[in-house]
Amino acid sequence: MNEDPTVVLTVVPNETEAELLCGLLRANGVECAHRETDAIDSPVEDFIPGGPREVMVYERDPEAALTLLPEP
Repeated sequence: MNEDPTVVLTVVPNETEAELLCGLLRANGVECAHRETDAIDSPVEDFIPGGPREVMVYERDPEAALTLLPEP
């Protein structure tokens, strides 16, 4: 992703789900990225290799991206 402003689209439980969701978004023309989130507030969080990931899109794209998210 370039230097345009980004927003958090959603938080998913792990990196695998983040990769799958980003693949779906990219396949439909929405650029995205993911990163670790601060959602975990635990003393062992630095020792856990996985964990929740924030899926981010450009500020201009959240409406298009939201239509592609699976139903909860």
